[in-house]
Amino acid sequence: MVVIKEVKTKKDLKKFVEFPNILYKDNPYYCPPMYGDELKTFIPNKNPVFDFCESKQFLAFQNNKIVGRIGAIISHAHIKKQNKKQIRFTRFDAIDDINVTKALFNAVATYAKENGLDEIIGPLGFVDTDREGMLIDGFDEYNLSITIYNAPYYIEHMKALNFQKDVDWFEYQITLPEKIDPRISELSDRIMEKRGYHLIHFKKNKDIFPYARQAFEVINDAFEKLYATVPLTDHLIDQYLHDYIPIVNRDYVYVVCDKDEKVIGFGLLVPSLAKACHKTNGHMFPFGWIRFLKALKSKKNDILEMYFIAVLPEYQRSGVNVIILNEAMKTCIKNNIRIAETGPELEYNVDVQGLWKSFNARQHRKRRSWIAKIDDLNLD
Repeated sequence: MVVIKEVKTKKDLKKFVEFPNILYKDNPYYCPPMYGDELKTFIPNKNPVFDFCESKQFLAFQNNKIVGRIGAIISHAHIKKQNKKQIRFTRFDAIDDINVTKALFNAVATYAKENGLDEIIGPLGFVDTDREGMLIDGFDEYNLSITIYNAPYYIEHMKALNFQKDVDWFEYQITLPEKIDPRISELSDRIMEKRGYHLIHFKKNKDIFPYARQAFEVINDAFEKLYATVPLTDHLIDQYLHDYIPIVNRDYVYVVCDKDEKVIGFGLLVPSLAKACHKTNGHMFPFGWIRFLKALKSKKNDILEMYFIAVLPEYQRSGVNVIILNEAMKTCIKNNIRIAETGPELEYNVDVQGLWKSFNARQHRKRRSWIAKIDDLNLD
């Protein structure tokens, strides 16, 4: 018998966050998330997303042992923007037992109906910078610290519940060249000279702050029409600036301005934290922070995770992405970066995917967001 328990205490929330680390402890491709960040994600007074979201988390038990978890998110910003009565599911993990999966999704369905919602989508997070997309291909590829890992049987569970594909994302691994293609450098120089664009270089992390808020506004505008996105609020942006600007590696922060000093493009790459997360099981303390700082700053870390490149819509065909890519390539070659891993890219985002055709790139992971009408779910 499967027993579902709503998470209501910090002790249970810690079990909720820790469960996938237990489930995948022997899987060499699983990368734990950063434990502290995951925990804070679901605490209302710690996460500004609760200004426009509600959430419940559930644990599944068999014989007093945790065998699954799931989170449910009611994003009022998403419902208003899309004009759809949808609930999001997130952080779904379970043993290979369809009854456990059905019990977990039944808890989400009940919560949805209590709030007048009739459709379920996911896995999605609170906002687009959160972890999203169920892995459907690339199970034998080492996962990123910013993405979800799950076992192949999840796909069959979703189909058994009558979920359908809503959208897919692709991920690419790019083997970087030893020398930059001079054609890219020449094109970047011509674009900057012709259009009056220029890159901002930062000597100290605090120098990023004057441009950072504009950069997040670029993200909001650039991603506004993408799948399931909601705008990042000022409160949430403040939190990001407070948490991440002091520790970010400024070598991999790229800001492009026009001749009037308006930020029109923003790129963020991060030295991979995957190995640090794996070795510490995602825990920063007591000594994990040393590994994380080394991963962020050490030149021995030869793998980068490409978080995003965002360009204002009206500038997206003017070569801003070429400027960012050229500068990133120069930095990577200088720092002996060997591999760049892209984050999930929507299947229809052909402009971004077209960038990788000039490189030694392989599409090595694929993930999916599912959708179903609540009343069509097979939960019996």
